[in-house]
Amino acid sequence: MQEEVEQKTITLAISTSRLTARVLRDAINKYLAYRRQRKSVQSKNVESKDVKPVGKQTVKELIAQNQGVKSIEIAKSDIRDFERVARKYGVDFAVQKTVFEGKRRFLVFFKGRDEDAIIAAFKEYAAKTLKHDKPSLLDALRRNVEQSRNDPARARRQEPER
Repeated sequence: MQEEVEQKTITLAISTSRLTARVLRDAINKYLAYRRQRKSVQSKNVESKDVKPVGKQTVKELIAQNQGVKSIEIAKSDIRDFERVARKYGVDFAVQKTVFEGKRRFLVFFKGRDEDAIIAAFKEYAAKTLKHDKPSLLDALRRNVEQSRNDPARARRQEPER
C-alpha cells in the first residue's frame, strides 16, 4: 500500500511570496495542462506511424508511396513561393537540389495522382511570378521625375534681381 502511494505522488515546486489557494489552484491547473499536452503528443506519435506523410517530404518518402513520381525544374529564387502554393492545393511534393552545367537548379517531384492539383498550383504560381516581374509604379514615377529634372528645356532659369 505504501509503495502505491509513493509511486503516485508528484512534486510540485512553486515560487511565490505568499502561498494562497489561488496560486495553488493555478499551479495544479498548469500541471494538468502539461499532462494533457504530453498525453496528446504521445498519442500522435503512435498514430504517425500509420499516417502517410502529406505536403513537403523527402524523395524517398514520396517514392515509397508507389503512385508514380513526376518532376519539374524550378529556379532557386522561386522555391518559397512554390511551396506556399503547393501547400494551399494539398500537393505532396519533394524538392531536390541539382547542379547541371554549373548552374544550381531545383527539381520538384510530385505524385502522378496529384497531376490535376499540381497543374492548378503551377497556374497560380506562374501568375504570381509574372505579377512580380511587372515594374513598380513608384519606380517608374521616380525615373520620370529624374528625367524631368535633368531635361534642359524644363530647367528653371534664374535671373539675377536688382
